[in-house]
Amino acid sequence: MIVAESFWLWQFLGRLHPLIVHFPVSLLCIALLLEVIGWFRKSTEWQSGIRAMLWIGTISSIVAASLGLLLVNQDDYGGDTVAVHQWSGLATMALAIATVVALRSGRVQLYRSLLVLTVVGVSLAGHYGAMLTHGDDYLSSVLPSFNKPTRPATSESKFAFATATTGQPLDDKQIGELNLEVRSILAHNCYSCHSATKIKGGLRLDKKEFVMKGGEDGPILEAGHPEKSDLIRRIKLPAGHEDAMPTKGKRLTEHDIALLEYWIQQGAPWPGGAEKSIYRVAALEPRLPALPEATNGLTNPIDRFVNVYFQQHKLGWKNVVDDRTYMRRVYLDVVGLLPTPQQIKTFEADARPNKRDVLVNELLHRDADYAQHWLTFWNDALRNDYTGTGYITGGRYDITNWLYTSLKANKPYNQFVRELVSPTKESAGFIKGIKWRGTINSSQRTEMQAAQNVSQVLLGLNLKCASCHDSFISDWKLADAYAFANVFADTTLEINRCDKPTGKMAGTRIIFEKLGTINGKATTDERLRELADFMVQPKDGRLYRTVVNRIWAQVMGRGIIEPVDVMDNDPWSQDLLDWLASDFVANGYDVKKLMATILASRTYQLPSVGLKDADLITSPKFVFQGMVRRRLTAEQFTDAVSLAFSPVYIDTSIVEKLFPKKIKKEVPFARASLVKNDPFLTALGRPNRETVSTSRSSQANLLQALELTNGEQFNNALKRGAQQWKATYPTSDALVRNLYWKALGREPKPKELAIAQKIIGKNPSTEGIQDLVWAISLHPEFQLIY
Repeated sequence: MIVAESFWLWQFLGRLHPLIVHFPVSLLCIALLLEVIGWFRKSTEWQSGIRAMLWIGTISSIVAASLGLLLVNQDDYGGDTVAVHQWSGLATMALAIATVVALRSGRVQLYRSLLVLTVVGVSLAGHYGAMLTHGDDYLSSVLPSFNKPTRPATSESKFAFATATTGQPLDDKQIGELNLEVRSILAHNCYSCHSATKIKGGLRLDKKEFVMKGGEDGPILEAGHPEKSDLIRRIKLPAGHEDAMPTKGKRLTEHDIALLEYWIQQGAPWPGGAEKSIYRVAALEPRLPALPEATNGLTNPIDRFVNVYFQQHKLGWKNVVDDRTYMRRVYLDVVGLLPTPQQIKTFEADARPNKRDVLVNELLHRDADYAQHWLTFWNDALRNDYTGTGYITGGRYDITNWLYTSLKANKPYNQFVRELVSPTKESAGFIKGIKWRGTINSSQRTEMQAAQNVSQVLLGLNLKCASCHDSFISDWKLADAYAFANVFADTTLEINRCDKPTGKMAGTRIIFEKLGTINGKATTDERLRELADFMVQPKDGRLYRTVVNRIWAQVMGRGIIEPVDVMDNDPWSQDLLDWLASDFVANGYDVKKLMATILASRTYQLPSVGLKDADLITSPKFVFQGMVRRRLTAEQFTDAVSLAFSPVYIDTSIVEKLFPKKIKKEVPFARASLVKNDPFLTALGRPNRETVSTSRSSQANLLQALELTNGEQFNNALKRGAQQWKATYPTSDALVRNLYWKALGREPKPKELAIAQKIIGKNPSTEGIQDLVWAISLHPEFQLIY
């Protein structure tokens, strides 16, 4: 009886907590509003009302914070949201008390400042509290556009309902497929509250025994009777009902509900033995598909696979782009530079049928230019930068010299990976990670960073969720992440779940155990050598599919698989991806040979495709039709301006000490990939390299527009260049024609020439030239890769 009453009291306090929270939110906000009005109305009644509301709001904030501390574990909540909600609530309580003290002491200015801060604090605490109780979409979910009635989803596997009409019992295969769909519904809608990570109401839905057992309120289903099953009752209740499930996010579709009902009606079957994953898991081993027949003059292997894809999707081959477009495209993709006017004219006049193949090979042999361009991509992926967190304190190690020389020498990719995983002194910075100063989350200790980064960059696998708790988006478990992190650790790691020690020590194993067994008793260096040997084996198809997909995405604007860090997703052509990865291994892990095959294909030479919606890039419904049109990267844009008009950076901007001694002899000008990050490059999309970044957004934004309009770095470069061009080209006609050729690779059209001459004047002025260059640099023909 005592236990029951205690439980009732605990539940009552749990219900009371959010009710009490509403008092400080509303009263303190009203007090602030009255205070603002009171600045113009000095009556005693106003001041008395404000004081009363302030006192009541402060007292209720103290009670709410106290209840919050008592109930912090009541609903099995965990994660950062709980911590932010808890501490913002305590901070609000402290601010409210300080506000009352300041008011009583007559310090009006301090009181008003503290009142504003208190309202901000209570709003923040309320926001995170609402996220806990109603989900991240607690605001958007009540908007009309969010809760529009949805049509029943169409089942991709109609076997269950087809069998139901015939009255025939399900066979073993159908039972397995039905159970897989049921588990998928539970995973996507219920695991956030009812799994190993969080067990709300004592209910877990991630294992058979827990589903059948039920929760604190008893069983949730009665086999054979969906109408008597509490699970079905709750998911059918209207949103906002006290018992409705799920409490967070979108409601289940009619199809999902019907499928769960059918599953229970069939007796809630759950096959024994090893469970098939509800998530797609890509094959680890390599595969070499047969080359399709060469037809219609399509001899490049890529074109032969794409031809099959086009036939399946009823698409026809379009004419390839003209010489100028192709030349600009391939220059920017291989060396990151614009071709000169003379190079364009020479190429267009070349009558050789294989001139595009020749051009690709010539560009790939420009080793220094190639390295300076691709340095940007690998710096992003390997978290290598020239300044930033950890470099001053010695908690981070630079790999610039190793990376640059590796790219310049076209180091075979298997050796490249080997030196990253089992590093030399020069290449150790990648797996050493960042040793953060002060207290950090256990999932960000350096060993776990190594596990996360190696998995993401080299294997296209996201372990970040599984570094804190069992993943909600894959089968990877917390123990898997810690076991892989142990390969990089000097001492055995204790498993922490949501930053709380579990008392369990992690094992030591590679993330894909089929590749080999790590000796947990070996030294760290020996374990890393084992790991590197296992990862670079030809049988590790995952490693080579991942890099092939990344290179394809860089030059085609979209990977064969998207996102490129989720290699378990479906590719738009499995055969093409598998063939490219196998051919890459057969050709000695040569990245340049891979690029030559792609760049010489007719597929690469198709007209670019513009996507109106950026989300289509990652949509599973994406249909490949050619290279996706994309914006120049920050470094490409900067170098294009530098070549076409005037250097954006001066020679001393190059971080010369980090590169080989003769670096300046290899650089035609201060290329953006060789300089420290600054507001200009950041605005144009260069990421913070304290985290892995394997792709950049190609969408323009307000920050870019502001920086290109008012940014000091860019405008100073335009001003310097305008003065030089004015001295070099005294007539407007010559200046405009030269500028168009250098920037866009063509003559200006008559209308463009007239407008440009009007901008700069008959006798070009510095301001006019600067305005014209600015206008051309913002032109889509300059900013985009077509």
